[in-house]
Amino acid sequence: MDRDFLTDLFSGFGPVTLRRMFSGYGISADGTNFALALRAGLYFRADEATIPQFEAEGSKPFQYQQRSTGKVVTVNSYWELPARLFDDSEELTGWAKAALAAAQRAALSKRPSRKAARKPLAKTTASKKSPDEKAADKTQAAKKAAKRKPAARKTARRKRS
Repeated sequence: MDRDFLTDLFSGFGPVTLRRMFSGYGISADGTNFALALRAGLYFRADEATIPQFEAEGSKPFQYQQRSTGKVVTVNSYWELPARLFDDSEELTGWAKAALAAAQRAALSKRPSRKAARKPLAKTTASKKSPDEKAADKTQAAKKAAKRKPAARKTARRKRS
């Protein structure tokens, strides 16, 4: 599937963004990825609310084979779009809206990452450190780094000799 074909296919749905992904494209709307267009076909985002619809059509979840182990991995969050929908743009639009809704529900249910949870609030001007405090922090950080990597120091000394 090429870029022009996908743009035409989703014309009834509304504007979509296509991004190169794996062997095809990731398809998103409003910043939310809801479909994958790969060599093997077109896959829509699915969840417990929409999977029965895919099963009724005889669709299967996205699968790929790992190169290193040869193991087949099944991704239950993306299901293959029934082939008959390629010819019915009105019904495809309904399925695309359902896939976008499933993707949005999944995004809402995700917990914030640990990094985002630990992110400090913006510092106020009153909490700025003096140059002496900054220098002390740098010295302390350097001492900690030196304690963590003694082997690296020894290797560096050997190389100089």
